[in-house]
Amino acid sequence: MKNIKFFGLIVLALAITGCSDDLKEQIGLGKRAPDEFKVVARAPLSLPPDYNLAPPRPGALRPQEGSAQGQAKRAVFNLDGTAGPEKSSSLDQAGRSDGEMALLQSAGANEAPDDIRLLIDRETRQLNSESEQVVDALIFWKDQPNPNSLVDPVKEAKRIQENAALGTRGKGETEVIVIEREAPLEGVFDNLF
Repeated sequence: MKNIKFFGLIVLALAITGCSDDLKEQIGLGKRAPDEFKVVARAPLSLPPDYNLAPPRPGALRPQEGSAQGQAKRAVFNLDGTAGPEKSSSLDQAGRSDGEMALLQSAGANEAPDDIRLLIDRETRQLNSESEQVVDALIFWKDQPNPNSLVDPVKEAKRIQENAALGTRGKGETEVIVIEREAPLEGVFDNLF
């Protein structure tokens, strides 16, 4: 009777561990994080001074929000004047202020070579090949067979034909490697019965 209870307890434990995350969500143990792409900032609601509210139009943009393009322009170019640096009266052809030009000049951005993309790509390829060599050395730490010591197919075919004509299968003894692995539950239930 004691063995039956113990066996039943083991079966019950295995059945419970087989439960998926769906069961956890159904009983309230799972957490659901909000989708960061569906979280939207809404403009604050405000009443007009004379309380004349226009009836809402389904599907239309909210008047205080505007389009996404307009919001981006206001955020980048500080069109409403609420935050950000002071506007400079002198802008160059690319729309950069004097401060931006001074920063770029002190950083040496004006002296960048024309083929900078090719240079960066070349350096990236070199770094990637070096890191692949390190990773290969770590993962494949055993000596790899020499790829140049391949069997000559003509000589090997001749040897096989000669052995077939003589009736011999091969010379010497071939070592057979048998890997015996222990099963995951092997020996667990030995002391129960």
